[in-house]
Amino acid sequence: MRYVVALTGCSGIRYGIRLLEELDGERELIISEMGRKVLDEETGLTMDDLEANAEEIYSDDDLFAPPASGSHRFDAMIICPCTQSTLAKIAAGISDTLITRAASVTLKEKRKLIIVPRETPLSTIMLENELKLARAGAIILPASPAFYAEPRTVDDMLNFVVGKVLDQVGQEHDLFRRWG
Repeated sequence: MRYVVALTGCSGIRYGIRLLEELDGERELIISEMGRKVLDEETGLTMDDLEANAEEIYSDDDLFAPPASGSHRFDAMIICPCTQSTLAKIAAGISDTLITRAASVTLKEKRKLIIVPRETPLSTIMLENELKLARAGAIILPASPAFYAEPRTVDDMLNFVVGKVLDQVGQEHDLFRRWG
């Protein structure tokens, strides 16, 4: 399996980092400029630290990168975390960055697009954008950890959300205790 993973500039970048660590298969990474800043602010990590978890890394302003084309084969795109600004652009059909263009390609090619928004509360506009994308075929998977598994650490909460993403791409995992 080949995945395009995008990290945008909202809080919660650790979800995306854990996803890159856990995702089996080839991983192509796109990170926005604000994502790079949040990476440093929230984790102290650099792009060099992410290199081991991606076969390819593309700049968000590189619209000539392979994920910008429908002829580039990949199985799914995951935007984790996804800013509401990025989500709104995708919902409106604006493809002015590699992340938004790759998401547009994913939808038009009928591939799996998983969007992990990390924002609260949500305005009516935000909810309508999420609904529009869900109707277009995207999976909206908010970064909302469950508590039935009795999380004890932040890692437990990260693992729950990342495990739900892995469920959507059909990857087996033991990141959290399942219900029942």
